[in-house]
Amino acid sequence: MILVLKASATAREIAAICDRIRSLGFAPAVGSAAERVVVSFVGAGPAIEPDLFSALPGVDKILPLRPAYRLASRAAHPADTVIRVGDATIGGGNVAFMAGPCSVENRAQTLEVADALAGLGVKILRGGAFKPRTSPYSFQGLHESGLEILAAVRERTGMAIITEVLAVADVPLVAAYADILQIGTRNMQNYPLLAAVGAQARPVLLKRGMSATVEEWLLAAEYILSQGNGNVMLCERGIRSFDKATRGVFDVSAIPLLKKLTHLPVIGDPSHATGHWDLVAPVAKAAVAAGADGLIIEVHAHPDQALSDGAQSLRPARVAALLTDLRRLTAALDRGLDVRDMGLRLAERSVASAA
Repeated sequence: MILVLKASATAREIAAICDRIRSLGFAPAVGSAAERVVVSFVGAGPAIEPDLFSALPGVDKILPLRPAYRLASRAAHPADTVIRVGDATIGGGNVAFMAGPCSVENRAQTLEVADALAGLGVKILRGGAFKPRTSPYSFQGLHESGLEILAAVRERTGMAIITEVLAVADVPLVAAYADILQIGTRNMQNYPLLAAVGAQARPVLLKRGMSATVEEWLLAAEYILSQGNGNVMLCERGIRSFDKATRGVFDVSAIPLLKKLTHLPVIGDPSHATGHWDLVAPVAKAAVAAGADGLIIEVHAHPDQALSDGAQSLRPARVAALLTDLRRLTAALDRGLDVRDMGLRLAERSVASAA
């Protein structure tokens, strides 16, 4: 951190600033730039809150030398983080693919979708057992019964499971069933929950808050990382806008920006970003073209009967078409698509026969 002092700063004010720096375990280095006195910190120590200096007499502005999200920053960790879950890989160049229903509604519905996706080579099933809904009268999920259904899916198909956790008290329960813990947009800044999942030995998918800046999002990831859990992925799911034509605005520019700022894998969620099934595929391709490490897609065998988010859910046949297109796109980008080859070949055949 560098303190730029006011032109009117007195020797007594400069001395007081230096004394404050020493009291925090650093050595002050006094210099000048553009005819202003500047004071920097020398030595290693914990991060210093700018508020400790902003009110001191003589201080004009404070310039950070490194981002506040130290553990998430690429400066601290130049190599990309690669997360492995079962036989799935997230990060490292290839594009991961997670898909499944918004809500686990019952055993038959979940198994129907899971079987179809497993047949297409998908390695990670998404499904909500705990649902954060805007209205208290909307379907809230099956809770532990839903988790038990997801565990049965994993046993039957070999797919890894990603599901959302809403409360600190539920973290041990959800972690006992899930392979990946999801933090939804409404909980991005639920700091006790972030700390709780950070203490778990489970990868975490952290969705961007619907009105969060990139820095706020990375600082939320920092809460998880600071607890010792380095397996964090960031999910762009659309941010809130004045425009109601789509559910949110998919910030595709955030993907290459995050790839520059952080080592953490970046996932795109075109389902929640758009809210319309027919927009999911083109936005998914845009995310991959922008450098996303993976996608998370909502899928339902009967979207018109879905208890939540049917309008943005793809049918399995449309997933097959999307996977076929993504294979071509990733090949053109000199990347790979992380799905099982046999399933992908079957998907390509089904798309060809349908044509």
